[in-house]
Amino acid sequence: MLEFTDRGIYCPVADLYIDPWKPVSRAVITHGHSDHAHPGHGSYLATRAAAPVISHRLGDVTIDTVAFGETRRVNGVAISLHPAGHIPGSAQVRLEYRGEVWVVSGDYKAEADGLSETFQPLACDTFITECTFGLPAFKWRPQADVIAEINAWWAQNAEAGRVSVLGAYALGKAQRILANIDTGVGPVFTHGAVEATNEVLRAQGLALPPTILVVPEMERGVYTRGLVIAPPSALGTTWMRRFGEVSTAFASGWMAVRGIRRRRAADRGFVMSDHVDWPALNAAIDATGASQVFVTHGYTQVMRRWLDSRGIAAGIVATQFEGEQLDSSDAEKSQAASSDGSESSAADDTP
Repeated sequence: MLEFTDRGIYCPVADLYIDPWKPVSRAVITHGHSDHAHPGHGSYLATRAAAPVISHRLGDVTIDTVAFGETRRVNGVAISLHPAGHIPGSAQVRLEYRGEVWVVSGDYKAEADGLSETFQPLACDTFITECTFGLPAFKWRPQADVIAEINAWWAQNAEAGRVSVLGAYALGKAQRILANIDTGVGPVFTHGAVEATNEVLRAQGLALPPTILVVPEMERGVYTRGLVIAPPSALGTTWMRRFGEVSTAFASGWMAVRGIRRRRAADRGFVMSDHVDWPALNAAIDATGASQVFVTHGYTQVMRRWLDSRGIAAGIVATQFEGEQLDSSDAEKSQAASSDGSESSAADDTP
């Protein structure tokens, strides 16, 4: 039903693409992250919850929206979008044609985060799944435990007179943290990229606590007891000078890899990802009942061999999706270091 082309995942019967990275006439978009939502398409189909962020990021584009579970029929293909749990509005794409069902996962996580729509397993014949963290070493701790660690780190810094600066994706991770932290510790400040996304999501009715946009006019004393949430790329730049004495941290699945934690030179690394870990990835695949699985972006070779060993026909899809990254080289360096399993570790981080 689906073909893998140099423009993206293509459904020839419906003549549409899923998350294409080159301009096409019709695109189904799973969510608003920049490796999945590109400008230049003739038309876009997305969930109603994802559309505002996609519009914010892409500008003046035509987006047709559907509710989760609503079916559209295109040339006999029944197309519906279902919760992926990755970020607010994120979707899996289900396609059914002549009794055959394919599901494209997009990016997804199985743990409910208190903000995104909860992941919904879908039965299908063929499943196309990400495997960003497709190694047995990647096993996430419960979100409540990680949030408790962030709160404790923040409170300790506040008592010591340090400003806490936390690097997190501007779309998804930042809001997930905001929705769950203890804002009684102190004020929360945001980088412009984070706050712009907050405004879009608040306008949709998502409940986020009050935040203060960081602007040049602010006096240093304003940040006392504060937590600053910023994109990872902002840490280590001149933007940080305004805060005085700081403690820095990153929230990412890649913080489970010791080599990356050392290279980023942050005081703390909180292991929190908006992608499935190894157990959840396997559970999601099993829940589909699919007899054929294609894996994309991540540890694809490892995952394919593992699925083959379990008697599941598996293939690899080459895409331009990136998954979760702190910068453009983190995933590459992690994969190289993990070829013998020497660097991958889900051990607890320490200050």
